[in-house]
Amino acid sequence: MRHILAGLALSSTLVARAWAGQPAHIYGVNLGSWLVLEPWMLPQEWLNMGGQSCADCSTCIATESSFARAYPDTVDTTFAGHWDTWFTQSDVDALKAAGINTVRVPLGYWIVEALVDRSHESYPRGGLNYLRRGLGWLKDAGISAILDHHALPGVQTAGQMFTGNCTSDVQFYTSYNYHRALVWTAVMTTLTHLDPNFGSVFAIEAVNEPIMNAALTPNYGTFQKNFVQTIRAVELILGIPVPSSSLSVSVSVSVSNNFTAALDVTSSATIFTAEVQSALADAVPILMEIGVQCGLQSIFEASPFQQPSRTSLTANFMDVNWQYNNPSNPADVAIGPQAYDNHLYYSFGGVADANPTAYMTSICNLTRIQSDAAVGNSPLWFGEWGLPTQFNATDDFLFQWADAQKLAYSKGAGWIFWNFKTEISTLTNGNALARQWSYLEGLKLGYLTQDPAALHDPNVCKPYTNSTSS
Repeated sequence: MRHILAGLALSSTLVARAWAGQPAHIYGVNLGSWLVLEPWMLPQEWLNMGGQSCADCSTCIATESSFARAYPDTVDTTFAGHWDTWFTQSDVDALKAAGINTVRVPLGYWIVEALVDRSHESYPRGGLNYLRRGLGWLKDAGISAILDHHALPGVQTAGQMFTGNCTSDVQFYTSYNYHRALVWTAVMTTLTHLDPNFGSVFAIEAVNEPIMNAALTPNYGTFQKNFVQTIRAVELILGIPVPSSSLSVSVSVSVSNNFTAALDVTSSATIFTAEVQSALADAVPILMEIGVQCGLQSIFEASPFQQPSRTSLTANFMDVNWQYNNPSNPADVAIGPQAYDNHLYYSFGGVADANPTAYMTSICNLTRIQSDAAVGNSPLWFGEWGLPTQFNATDDFLFQWADAQKLAYSKGAGWIFWNFKTEISTLTNGNALARQWSYLEGLKLGYLTQDPAALHDPNVCKPYTNSTSS
């Protein structure tokens, strides 16, 4: 019988301050394949929808973009069916019962539909209302949310389903697409503070998994600075105080009951960079359109909007050590609350030799939290991890593997498992996929504890510590 140690007290922990609105310790899951669909996670449903399966995702209907191009007349209806069923109130109930206090919500830039250039870009429409509904459920359940810009305009990483467009033509790192991402940020910041459904959102993540070689991400550091300024600009207009900042803007009394008018007028404030000014101005008509579509027009255009009692959002970045080759450090551009994200998957190779002992030795001597803290990237949470391995893992090993990873990641700000669920079907060999990629299935099988703060074996790392570091 395995012993469960609840409320484990961790020694040598590097838990930095939890910003206001952020759970003191994050125990979370990703809502992957909901609003950015990745067919490998639900292969039978994808085929049922009309998608295809291929070894190279750029050669068939294997992403949202290719699906929208193949089925322009029915894509919106088809995806509405998926959005309606992949993440439901029942899932929220299950996550709450499992003690989950945070979700990371992967989003594509196309959820702000006006940002899509329909002359050459195709994506399903209608996702925003499903996001609003889902966030409302999460708020009611007391589960905090991170809005993760998972799929960027122009594509931020080559050859990946998670970008929404599997291609080798990476164009995110350009002025045009940086601008679109900043407009997206202004819109999401506004919705977070003014749409009641967004009430549990405490952070917005700038870019999911940029290219690791910083030499291939020109001006990414400038984008990071503008991302932070965009969030803070919206908040200053809303009268929300930004901790550790002396920035301020003056909002004319003539527009004090019309946020979009105030945003338009104040967008030219010279305390912001030209790129931020442009993004704020371009967000105005988009917000007015969203206001009409989502029944938020009176909130955006005919209500007092200053909210000095609200908490400023946490700006979230992949940590500086995600990249190599002289990357920019996001800590250098912080204004107010900021946190950092690292992703760690052993199953893709390059971390440890493909055997249980090497895996355990690596994870039990993990130094990423310390390395990040040394360059100001704290608090750090692990925004993606799971139980997959490069070898056939036994049940006994998966109990240890889950414990060891939770133990390692909990020395920082916490962890967010990928994913909350995956499909169980003939194409996934029953629960073979879900066994290592689904939090709810891992909980059912017992690898993951009912109390997410608990471990089966608090001494799981004792035989492996100080052997190596990773």
